[in-house]
Amino acid sequence: MAYGDDVLRQIHQKTDGRCHLCRRAVRYALYGAYAEPAGWEVDHSNPRARGGTDRKSNLLPACCSCNRTKRASSTRSARKRNGFSRRPKSRGEKTATREKNAVVGGGLGAVAGGLMFGPLGALAGALLGGGIGHDIDPE
Repeated sequence: MAYGDDVLRQIHQKTDGRCHLCRRAVRYALYGAYAEPAGWEVDHSNPRARGGTDRKSNLLPACCSCNRTKRASSTRSARKRNGFSRRPKSRGEKTATREKNAVVGGGLGAVAGGLMFGPLGALAGALLGGGIGHDIDPE
């Protein structure tokens, strides 16, 4: 199926430019470039051969080698071969996770710092905990 530029961009952004099976970076401009290391194709998470549809919720980016290897097998088994159980997060999902981690880290740091060193320790703990929480890999 031919996909329009806007649909391809949405599919590519779902995983922040990563193959949803092996997490290798794929370049938007290299869509369909089979011979390129960062080339990619649209993969049907639930393969059409197994009743999958062309709805956008079923479409994800996959590097050419992963997509060709997967064929009509399940996404779960293909990801498992690469040591993953979920697709990579989008940029927005990563940002939301970092923000949540910063809030939780700041709260824990404030409590720990306050218990050990009083009000100034709570402030320092909150700042330190928030920074550490934000820097944790959101994947």
